[in-house]
Amino acid sequence: MTKHNYRDAIEISRNIYWVGMYLQDDPFQCHPYFIKNGNESILVDPGSMIEFEETVRKVKSIADLSSIKYIILHHQDPDLAAAVPEIEKLINRDDLLIVTHSRTALLIKHYLISSGYYNIDKNDNKLITSSGLTLEFHTTPYCHAPGAFVSYEPETKTLFSGDIFGGIEKSWEFYADETYFAKAKQFHQEYMPSKDIFNFALQKIEKLDLELIAPQHGSIIKKKYIKTLIEDMKNLECGIYIDAKYNQELLDTINELKEKKETIKERDRQLFEQAKRAEMGEMIGNIAHQWRQPLAIINTILAILKEKSSAKILKSKELEQKIWAMEEKVEYMSDTIEDFMNYYKPNKDKSLFSINEAVQRALKITNYNVQNHQIEVKTIIDEELFANGYINEFVQVIVSILSNIYDIKNIRKIPLVHINVEMKKDGSDALVSISDDAQGIDKEILPKIFNPYFTTKHQSQGTGLGLHIAKTIIENNMNGSLSVKNNQKGATFTIRMKNEN
Repeated sequence: MTKHNYRDAIEISRNIYWVGMYLQDDPFQCHPYFIKNGNESILVDPGSMIEFEETVRKVKSIADLSSIKYIILHHQDPDLAAAVPEIEKLINRDDLLIVTHSRTALLIKHYLISSGYYNIDKNDNKLITSSGLTLEFHTTPYCHAPGAFVSYEPETKTLFSGDIFGGIEKSWEFYADETYFAKAKQFHQEYMPSKDIFNFALQKIEKLDLELIAPQHGSIIKKKYIKTLIEDMKNLECGIYIDAKYNQELLDTINELKEKKETIKERDRQLFEQAKRAEMGEMIGNIAHQWRQPLAIINTILAILKEKSSAKILKSKELEQKIWAMEEKVEYMSDTIEDFMNYYKPNKDKSLFSINEAVQRALKITNYNVQNHQIEVKTIIDEELFANGYINEFVQVIVSILSNIYDIKNIRKIPLVHINVEMKKDGSDALVSISDDAQGIDKEILPKIFNPYFTTKHQSQGTGLGLHIAKTIIENNMNGSLSVKNNQKGATFTIRMKNEN
């Protein structure tokens, strides 16, 4: 209190002055500032009618009032803006501009301000005077008003911070010391809406190169205290967070969401396991089906060899041919097992794989082109496509879609179904479309087809998980999309993924 004469304007930085009024024993001091800049001087947060006479007197001691071209209003409260209409009359300039945010301009017009507006959000958040003086504006929404902002003068590295860094001080000091956070704490707890919103503003401010912070309330803060003060402020619970009931409700909500997330993860894990078991049963059936014919042929060849050997009419050339035929069938059976082993082998890490190769693997596993399936599959390849993900899971997706078409064919007893598998590039994406002529999907069923446990088959024939798992794999594991729609003759499944080629 003894260091400054508060009857006079105080220069806090080059050409920047405090022009406020010291209110004896008032913990809520308000601070207007004046930036001397020739005929384009700037008045910052001029205050209410309580300080009006003192502020005018102090500005006059520095420059003529008519030199003021800009009045900055960081928000709309009366302790900051109420004196503006009277100050306008004294300045008496037609080109006087109120510098504020457009959200704030909607409210301060109710003070009967007559000057024009310089809305910062419509002027690139910057003001450049003809002398070259520049002010940068940084929005700090809801601290404590929707259109709140701070003003930064980069030449002197001074920040006019509005309500942020304000303090309620019973023993007011012009400049802050190391104890200032304790004085500013209550003000911010009551005026800042929440810790999250307040931190959003502080993160913007801490990126600035600051020598001085000039708040609307409290004490002016010099560089040596700024960093520590910001860190203390960032950890401050404020607004709705200081309400014990709300804070507990928030924590309960967070815990509830965590529990639901874990429940969903566990459900998905169980769905995958259940789907794998169901598909394994189907695959064993497929293996048995694919082995039945070669085993029958081998059995027949062995019977012929045994019969001819007993009759001593077996020739060496015929023996050689029969052995070769059996080896061929055994090799086919071995390849079938290898295909299914690869299909079930888990992928630990994502890798770049050929979509074309994955589709061919799926076609080999399902083997629907054999005659007794009454299904013809045609592949249309635009170009070689690649994706980043898990190839075995992608094979599983194609198998699930093909199996679904096969099941529909059997349910509807369609003699012959044609399937077109088309792979093409679409911009930066890879598209795989699987179309059939199996009469399409009923309109009532179409929106539910990817739902877990939804199936049109008898409970003994399906779990309703195949297409649900397929969609989960593509959309959750590979950041793609899987959709289905009806075409003129049947249905078309479309897989869209980023093409990594």
